Amino acid sequence: MKHFALNGQIREIGNKAVVKAFRKQGLVPCNLYGQGLENVFFTISEKELKGVTHTPASFIVDLTLSDGKTYTCILHELQYHPVKDNCLHVDFLKVSEDKPISINVPLNITGHAVGVQAGGKFAKFVRNLKVCGLMKDLPDQLDIDITDLQIGKTIVAGDLKYDNIAILNPKSTIICTVKATRQSAQAAAQ
Repeated sequence: MKHFALNGQIREIGNKAVVKAFRKQGLVPCNLYGQGLENVFFTISEKELKGVTHTPASFIVDLTLSDGKTYTCILHELQYHPVKDNCLHVDFLKVSEDKPISINVPLNITGHAVGVQAGGKFAKFVRNLKVCGLMKDLPDQLDIDITDLQIGKTIVAGDLKYDNIAILNPKSTIICTVKATRQSAQAAAQ
């Protein structure tokens, strides 16, 4: 999985006025926690954070703080302003190479479905899947070949198998399908 480097400034826990002052300066208050780690409070530039949040890709974050310490972590939770849609707060979760990580990984649909060539319409329902695995085994994206997908058939999460990672979504989660169209139904009736 791809890594992304972020730099943060250590901060003290403050009241609402302190947090609002950070946001006016273009900084996002953040929190880092994990096993064997006391909570670390820091801020990151909103502009720098957009490199991780405004992309469909998933990243392992290499976080360097102003006290010189470096952490390997993932984005755990993001809070956005309901109107302005800017990031208000981010929680990071510290991860290690020897423990499994649960993370959302984007899907990559490949091939041209046989059902679409026969007049059906392709529909994709899920953009990413939650997977669990060791850091070294996590892929940048999950490839799904739809070449053999017929009209009226679907691909569900239970159909997918990948080496060294487990899919955490329910097995019945529909990934994609080829729906019959009026044109394909008329052609089949003749």
